[in-house]
Amino acid sequence: MFTGIIEAVGTISAINVNAQGARLVIATNSLDMSDVKLGDSIATNGICLTVVDFNNGKGNGSYSADVSNETLQRTGFAGYKVGSKVNLEKAMLASTRFGGHMVSGHVDGVSEILAINNNGNSIEYWLSMPSDLAHYIAEKGSVTIDGTSLTVNALAEEGSKGHSQGSFRLTIVPHTVKETIFAEYQVGSKVNIEVDLIARYLERLLTKSGGNEHAPASNVTESMLLKAGFIK
Repeated sequence: MFTGIIEAVGTISAINVNAQGARLVIATNSLDMSDVKLGDSIATNGICLTVVDFNNGKGNGSYSADVSNETLQRTGFAGYKVGSKVNLEKAMLASTRFGGHMVSGHVDGVSEILAINNNGNSIEYWLSMPSDLAHYIAEKGSVTIDGTSLTVNALAEEGSKGHSQGSFRLTIVPHTVKETIFAEYQVGSKVNIEVDLIARYLERLLTKSGGNEHAPASNVTESMLLKAGFIK
């Protein structure tokens, strides 16, 4: 489990493709690896990867991780190359300050950056909403982009002039740009997106059995959630 607060920006230093997927070597740069063990998890551009090898040499620490074909197909890793920058976050501890939101490191799909606009000292990014994920994305709700916990500031489907339906806006402050790979993005860049974990489980509750006819029906209904103020 992660919080979506990026700890460092790493660099892909090697990609070795094999029949099962690929093995990546990621230079950790400023990430403190002193407490990382083999088998630990590191969110790499939002993807929960298991450390299978590492080198903690001062100034050139790195770790290796295997990426399955499923991950290659579902995420933006297929377009990465040696030298690509990636957001890094170690798995949270029970004592960690919870600065972002609950992030599982299980990417739901890939989004495309449609527009980048300056707004005061911040930068606005408009991103596409994959049709199968659009109903999870809500104004002022949480979303994870390449591992970064962010707030959705607007939805084009709610009348944002000049933007096609099926897009959403993020407003990125200078600190986030500095501490993540947002400065690397251009119009057309593809990014990993993970929707809010609670929204996914809530949908499963609302659909009762989730496709299993033998599962007990849920007592959670849309009218109950409306009345309690969870949805509007």
